[in-house]
Amino acid sequence: MASVTGLSGNEIYCMALKGYTPGELVVGNSVNSMGFLGSIGAGLNNILGGEIPQVTQAIQDGRMHAFSRMAREAQNHGASGVAGVSGNLRGLSGNTEFLFIGSCLHGASGAFFTSAGDAQELYCHMDAGYQPIHHVFGNIAYSMGVGGGLIGALKQLARGEISEYSDVFNKTRHKALERITQAAAADGANAVVGIRTTVLPWMGTHEMVMTGTAMHHPGLPSGQVASSDLTGEELWSMASLGYAPVKLLMSTSIYSLGVVGGIFSALKSLARGEISELTELVHDAREHCISRLKREADELGAQEVVGVKTYVIEIGQGLIEFMAIGTAVRKTAGMGVATQMLPAQAIVRDKDTWVDGDSGMMLLRQNEGG
Repeated sequence: MASVTGLSGNEIYCMALKGYTPGELVVGNSVNSMGFLGSIGAGLNNILGGEIPQVTQAIQDGRMHAFSRMAREAQNHGASGVAGVSGNLRGLSGNTEFLFIGSCLHGASGAFFTSAGDAQELYCHMDAGYQPIHHVFGNIAYSMGVGGGLIGALKQLARGEISEYSDVFNKTRHKALERITQAAAADGANAVVGIRTTVLPWMGTHEMVMTGTAMHHPGLPSGQVASSDLTGEELWSMASLGYAPVKLLMSTSIYSLGVVGGIFSALKSLARGEISELTELVHDAREHCISRLKREADELGAQEVVGVKTYVIEIGQGLIEFMAIGTAVRKTAGMGVATQMLPAQAIVRDKDTWVDGDSGMMLLRQNEGG
């Protein structure tokens, strides 16, 4: 019988260059409930703010069950690995379904692997000398808490950073990073690459989850785990120049315009022209975050922080969050690529052909020139 795969034509082409053929689409799921006692505990911790361990653990357990089932199904098919592993959380009759989907690969001998990146990204990683081990994830469920909210509310009367809020956001993001690197280390990896970060509401809290692929590169030191959110193409390009990732760096600051600044800003918005209070506030927040990245990169002995992305998010009540994230890199002996140029099939992204239209689901035909 014909196999059913989630790999696109471009992905199949890229994997063929590395000696792999496509196999079956595999799925693993787990429907979980927090339970009465877990919900009570989560509620108590929610008052204090910060991480809510019961929720973190509940999500972690659900993900692990679903992921393990998907991996077992792939191994039952005799797969060498699974590419394009993606996870999702879905509401189901008041409970939560944890879902993982990926596509089997058959071919080269060696240990079974799973990859968070699609097969195009996996090709880039392999060509840059990174050998995949496992899809890994690190998460944290957190809340600002009533206590933090009271302190923050008082500080909103004045303009500037609200350190209590900044501390909560920074700690949660770094805990998720610590957990994904710990998971990679447990698999014997010395790098976790292609990290993607998502923040989702769950059980009245927020969960931040980082997903990536634990890998081994002979040019990186053992006993340490480098981390990177660079895309596969970016990582390949940096490797071709002799650079290796050191660490994914993150910095967050929560700033308040303050009551006085808010009044002046509101009055100025009635007339045309610059609102200097907002300009200065966003500028200060941005400078603060980027300065943190520079300091951490210097402490690590990195030469550059690349792929830096900045986000300004209005979180209500006169507060804004400014976040900067990027990968610290340095020149490293043994870095290089197998081919002189990436094939077009590793770069060109596939177009969706099934689109949700205004009047329901409709099939969109990609018609060149028509």
